[in-house]
Amino acid sequence: MSEQIHNVAIIGGGVCGTALLYLLAEYSDVDDIVLIEKYDGVAKVNSHGRNNSQTLHCGDIETNYTLEKASKVKSAAEMIVNYTETLDKRDTVIFKYPKMVIGVGEEECQRLRERFEIFKDRFSTMQLLEKEEIAKIEPSVVMVDGELRPEPCIALAVLDEYCAVDFNQLSESFVSQALQLDKALTLKFNSQVEEIVHKEGIFHINTQEQSIKARSVVVSAGGHSLLLAQQMGHGLEFSCLPVAGSFYFTPKVLNGKVYTVQNDNLPFAAVHGDPDVLVDGKTRFGPTALLLPLLERYNIGTFFEFLRVLRLDSKVLKVFWDLFKVSDIRNYILKNFLFEVPGLRCWLFLKDARKIVPSLTLKDIEFAKGFGGVRPQLIDKKQSKLMLGEAKINPGNGIIFNMTPSPGASSCLANAELDMRLIVDYLGGKIDEHKLQQSLHK
Repeated sequence: MSEQIHNVAIIGGGVCGTALLYLLAEYSDVDDIVLIEKYDGVAKVNSHGRNNSQTLHCGDIETNYTLEKASKVKSAAEMIVNYTETLDKRDTVIFKYPKMVIGVGEEECQRLRERFEIFKDRFSTMQLLEKEEIAKIEPSVVMVDGELRPEPCIALAVLDEYCAVDFNQLSESFVSQALQLDKALTLKFNSQVEEIVHKEGIFHINTQEQSIKARSVVVSAGGHSLLLAQQMGHGLEFSCLPVAGSFYFTPKVLNGKVYTVQNDNLPFAAVHGDPDVLVDGKTRFGPTALLLPLLERYNIGTFFEFLRVLRLDSKVLKVFWDLFKVSDIRNYILKNFLFEVPGLRCWLFLKDARKIVPSLTLKDIEFAKGFGGVRPQLIDKKQSKLMLGEAKINPGNGIIFNMTPSPGASSCLANAELDMRLIVDYLGGKIDEHKLQQSLHK
């Protein structure tokens, strides 16, 4: 009896890998799919609720998005909302809060007024709120000791849409829904992939315990995707710069999500405050951004894997030099290193958090120990620049490598649809287009 050869192997059981498992099982005629995950369950790394901002990004309050990008992000996020409509326990997966981005000071307020005029047609539920109107939704943002804060403030707000996701629960639902279908699906946990070898049209996925064979492969394993790609000679023009995010807890001071205006000079997320879907009665502020030599935040063993994907050379050093030449970036990186110093970090972070809630005091803030993940930002060595947004390596021979889909987990179904189309086309299969449009793109 010959050894089994799967049609598709998916490496990585985070929200992107499990989304692809679900889409292939539900909307294509491809059978015999194996999901390979290094840990004992799905969503144990960046898709775990502790390790991300739990935000369903729609492009409306993220001020670094152009209208074109925001429209794409909105469509991707709507796929998740549509998918969850049929879930029995939807309220444990996706959450509805008011959300807004606040402008503080004349310059930011003017910027948001101009943005509103550009975005209001595509984002028809977006509202422009003056200071008194903000006070009705998020009193802590504009009220101090019963008085309105003195600075000019306005907000762009969306008050009645889904905007938060427990991506761990979402990942588990993808697997659960896929397993209910009449498809041959195999889940292999505690299986760390050490290398992938392509021989005679078949991919040999070697773990410590066994070699798994497949006709096509999709790797959705964060920074490890680049590591596996480079072992096969792909993506050698990229280097990986892991950026870790940390968070802080305060008592519940916000009713929903409150973002701040993005500094265009910074390739890192601006600080925001959110209800935490895992911790009742708290508001979580962050993230900070720390350049960390690990592919996984709390796994010191990934240091040596980081060194392998850093591929340090003069081109990478030039990117670092160019980043540090920008004073905003240089000061931001230094400040965020100090955010990691116990005894100092809460005092330093208080200033950032007070932009959102000016009445916060030092005793209100505690470091969220064990919260925060790593985002593997890529450096394009050919162009000597830091890449923002998604990165996909597709050699065209049946294997795809995904790194940092943008904007993170919010695009999991949209990215998975793209991969499904590539894989189904490669295998000569078919997609039920009508069913896909009716359920996810309605």
